[in-house]
Formats: sequence, structure tokens, C-alpha cells
Amino acid sequence: MKKSLYIFLVLLLSVSMQAQVDRSVQPKPGPAPKVNLGKPQSFKLPNGLTVLVVENHKLPQVNFNLYLDNGPTLEGNKKGVDDLASSLLGTGTSKLSKDQFNEKLDYYGASLFFSVHSTGGSTLSRYFPEVLNLIAQGVLDPVFRGDELESERAKLLDGIKVGEKSAQEIAGRVRKALVYGKGNPSGEFLREETINNISLSDIQEYYKTYFVPENAYLVIVGDVKFGDVKKLVTSNFSSWKKAASPKKAYPEPVNLTATEIDFVDVPHAVQSEISVSNVVNLKMTDPDYFAALLANQILGGGGEGRLFLNLREAHGWTYGSYSRLRGDKHTSDFTASASVRNAVTDSAVVEMLGEIKRIRIELPTQADLDLAKAKYVGSFVMNAEKPATIANLATYEKTQSLPATFYQDYIKNINAVTLEQVNAAAKKYFMYDALRIVVVGKAAEVLPSLEALNIPIKYYDKYADATEKPSVKDVDPNVTATSVLEKYIRNIGGLQAIDKVNTVAITYVAKVQGQEMKTVSKQTASGKSSQEVSMMGMVMARTVFDGEKGFMVVQGQKKEMTGDVLEALKSGGIIPETKMLKSGDVKIAGIEKVGDNDAYKIVDGKKTIFYDQATGLKVAEEATVDMEGQQITQRTLFGDYREVGGIKIPFKQTTNMMGMDIEMNVTDAKVNEGVSDADFK
Repeated sequence: MKKSLYIFLVLLLSVSMQAQVDRSVQPKPGPAPKVNLGKPQSFKLPNGLTVLVVENHKLPQVNFNLYLDNGPTLEGNKKGVDDLASSLLGTGTSKLSKDQFNEKLDYYGASLFFSVHSTGGSTLSRYFPEVLNLIAQGVLDPVFRGDELESERAKLLDGIKVGEKSAQEIAGRVRKALVYGKGNPSGEFLREETINNISLSDIQEYYKTYFVPENAYLVIVGDVKFGDVKKLVTSNFSSWKKAASPKKAYPEPVNLTATEIDFVDVPHAVQSEISVSNVVNLKMTDPDYFAALLANQILGGGGEGRLFLNLREAHGWTYGSYSRLRGDKHTSDFTASASVRNAVTDSAVVEMLGEIKRIRIELPTQADLDLAKAKYVGSFVMNAEKPATIANLATYEKTQSLPATFYQDYIKNINAVTLEQVNAAAKKYFMYDALRIVVVGKAAEVLPSLEALNIPIKYYDKYADATEKPSVKDVDPNVTATSVLEKYIRNIGGLQAIDKVNTVAITYVAKVQGQEMKTVSKQTASGKSSQEVSMMGMVMARTVFDGEKGFMVVQGQKKEMTGDVLEALKSGGIIPETKMLKSGDVKIAGIEKVGDNDAYKIVDGKKTIFYDQATGLKVAEEATVDMEGQQITQRTLFGDYREVGGIKIPFKQTTNMMGMDIEMNVTDAKVNEGVSDADFK
């Protein structure tokens, strides 16, 4: 029953992967478009607040953003005070409760967000004076309450707990900590103990220290008049007390002297998270800024980048591989990344390094450069007249010390970049001989092949602390695949109880993006199965397998089951271990951690099953299927076994789909009832 439910989830995923883009035909670039950006008028209050106003009377709407250009802050053993202060801002003032504040915003139909770094939103121009007054009250007269702090702390802690299980989250945390160092603000990360260290007085002191007008910019774009805005801002923000934000120095990150692999063992990972990074010091005012952007675009800036075309299109190893590079007045980094199947981790590393080396030693083709330019110019033109974009550009000019004509000349400067300049920028900013390669994955499956690359390897835990090389536990010679399967069958009820089970009907409930998803799964001992998924009372998808053939229907679209998906269902059943025992094709492949406990690893064709060493119960299953030209490996975790109709079944299943953990809990389970022939037609 677990296998058919897993296959159903994979099929559901496949429906979203149908649309493919034909990249074989490159569009011809047209003439460079002309863009007229609104030039802001500005003034400055005596307290230091700089105000930028762009009048745009096309629509009766106003966009606004209050941005604080403070330097990075090292939070140390109270990492999270910034997050919590941001969450509490805008939850009421000394004169308005949280509910009263929100009711007023709802009345004016304003869309707002609050944080200690950036607060803004949009509203109709006729309500702008009232909404601006509310914003001023929210940020200048906040009331930080203890009950609100505990509520936000709980949310933050829940997010951390979810991230602890995610190889992707672990990879991002470790990469930053190693690239920047834990003593640099960019290398810090949230931990349960640091969040619990934070008190209400810490929030209040943080706000008092850092929420100051010295480096603050209020950008207003829309259907307003400069004179009116000046009066409104002066009236609402003059009470903001003049103060300077603290200036602190932190250790600057440095590059490695030679390329190395930094490996983190995540035993439950079904794919490896790979990042290739080096520190850069690229400023938006640098003469090679645009050449560097185009070099990155050619390498991995999107679906037409070389990394994507290599790892995704040519090899089918990943959903996508990309790179990023940005200009910043603070130190930043170049990073190329990909999520790949365990079996191809070493190959993916080789190909990524190869593409980085190639763009450094070879001139790109003119077609590559033209496409990269078209991408940047097209994006710039499409967004240039959006109020949020205009506000951002006006802010960048001030905070990044850009020349007044920077964005007026943007398209011209992009189009002026030559092949030689791209190559020179790649050599300067992509450190092929001093790259930090962070790999987060299952050591038992990927480490031997990584070691064969002859690149030095260092080992870290999920908190970026140095650790020993992961060890491999040997299986006792007396333990066999047969003995493991027999123990499982015995511990869920035994063969006699299993033989009495003719049908099983189970209802699962899961939360997906805040919505409840209900799944009804039905199976027979003869191998038939069906699943129906509904959300908000509507059937979203249904899959049926009659023992020989099957199909899936999603929003009226029918898809026949074929290939690996069909074969996997044929080999399943209510308790597939009974078939596995008879087949004799299964083998024991070692011991691995599942959660905190050791589990025996049993391989059966393209699927791998894990049985807890102590309880004998199935705790995880991995399956690999070919889908849309790619091999996808998915892991499902099982827990909370309960007896129903003489056998034990897991009442909780957790499957990671597209980076999101879906936890399905059983709300109803029936044995030998609730199933009819009509369920499989």
C-alpha cells in the first residue's frame, strides 16, 4: 500500500512537467529599445531621512518603500533577533492595538509589509495620506509585546525543525558558513538555542540601536505631487529622532588557496546538493561589472546557460543547474549549484568544473553573448516602468553610489560588452583553481566516487563544524535479507494475519501550502489499487490500477501508466514483503541511519527499503523511476505504526516532493471493508 501511494505522488508530479521549451531556435535580436525612467525628485529631513519621489500619474496608485541601508549585523549567540524584531514590527502601536491597526489597513485596502530593514507596500492614491500616517505610526511607535514574541518565536523554531531534515537547507547553511566564516554576518545561521536566548528587551534594544534615520531612504512612486509628499513626510517622520547606526568591522571572507571539497553526510538524502563558490568583490561601479554579469549569464544565468544545457538537457541529471553573481558594496560570492541524483554526484562535479574552466579559457560564441545581452535587455525593459522597479533603481543609485546616468545608460553599456571582456571577467571572478565545492549528500553512496576525483576532501557536520570522515557499519554475517524481511512480517502481525487481509482502505490528510489535502487509497491482495486526491472538497486527481494496466486523471486529463511506474505497481501489493521473500532477488546492502536509528538497507530492483535494526519495522523506502527523460529518486519515511484488522500499518508517511516535505497522517483505516470492484474502473 505504501508503494502505490508513492507512485501516485510521482505521477502527480509528472503532470506538472509536461510543458517543455524548444531552445533549438534562437530568436533574432531587434533594435535596442529606448526606456524612459522616471527621475526622482528628492529632499532630506534634518534627522537624516532621504526622500525620493517619482511622479507617475498613469494609474491612481502609490508604491512606497522605507529602506534602511545599515551594514551587516553580527548577532552571535542571539542570532534571530533581527528576524523576530522584523516579525513584531507592524503588530500595533501605543495608540492602536494589533487588531485596530490591521482593521485600518483593511479599510484603506493597503498592501503592506514590515521589517527592520525595509517597510513598504502600495495603496490607492486617495488613501495615501492616511496609509503613510499608519506606516509612520507602525515603524516609529511600535509596541513589542511578550505574547507576540512567543508566537513568532514558535513559528521560527518550527521552521528550523523542518529545515533540519532538508539536505537543501543544510547545504545553504553550511555553504554560507564556510564561504564567509561564522564570524561574518553572512556566515551566521539560526539555531534553536540562539532563538531561545532572545528576550523582549533584546528586541527593544535592537530596534532602538538599528532602526535610525541616518541611512534611511523613503522612496515614493506613483500618483502624487512632490510638494504634497514633502508636507506629508515632514509631518509624519520629523519626530524620528536623529541617530547614527553602529559601525562595526568584521573579518572579511577570503578565498581558498586551492580547490577542495567540503562534504556533509546526510544519510537520508536521495540526491546531492552541490555548490561551487568563491568570494568576489564586484561593485556596480566597476568597469567590468556588465561583462561579469554577462559571463555569469552565459555560464548559468538561466535555462539557456551552459550549466543547465549540460547537466539538465544533455545528461538529465537535475531539474536545473544555475550560477549567480551580483555586484554589491559589501563582499559577496560567485556560486554555481545543482541538485543531482546520488549516483551522478561525482560526474556532476566534474561537468560543473569543466564549464567554469571552459568559460575562463575560451571566448564565448557571438551567439552566446547576443543571447545573454538579449536576456538582460529584455528583463530591464519589461520591468523598467513598474513602480517597484523604479523605486528599487532609485534606491540603488543612492546606496551603491552609482552615477546619475547609470540606468539611463544601462542598455548601452550591456550592448557595448565584447567577447574579450566577458572572458576577462570570467577569469577574474570565477576562481577555477581556488573553488570551494560543498557537497551535501549520502556518504555511503557518493563518497567513494568523490574520493576518486583526487580533490582534497574535508568533512563537516550540518552546522559547518569540522568532523571525522563518515564511517560505514558492517552487517553481522548472520543477518540476511531473508531474516530482515521475516522479522518485519512477524512484527507487523505475521503471515497468518496477512493472509486474512483481502482489502485495505486508508484515508490520509496532509497540509500542502496551508491547504488540507485528502487522499483515499484502496488496495486488494490481488494487486489492484486506486487513489483519489481532493482539496477544498474538489477532486484534484485520481489514479487506478487494475492489476495489469492503469491510468491517472488530473483535471480531466487522462494519462496512461507506462514504463517504470507501471512495473512498480505490478510488483507492489498490500504487503509487498511477502512477494520479496518468495522472489529471492533481494539483497542486503549495509546499515544506514534513518533519523537517529540504524536501519538495514535492502535492495529490490530499483527500490531500496530500510528496516529499523531494533524494531524490525519499515522506516523508509526509496524508489527510482524514469520520468520525462530523467531518473527521479524519491524517499518516503514511515512511522507511528498501529494495529488495524490484525496487522500493523504506518499512520504517518512523509514524502519529499520538489523540495517540500508532505506529511500524510491516517485519519481512517479499514481492513476487509470499504472496497469494491467499482473502485478500480
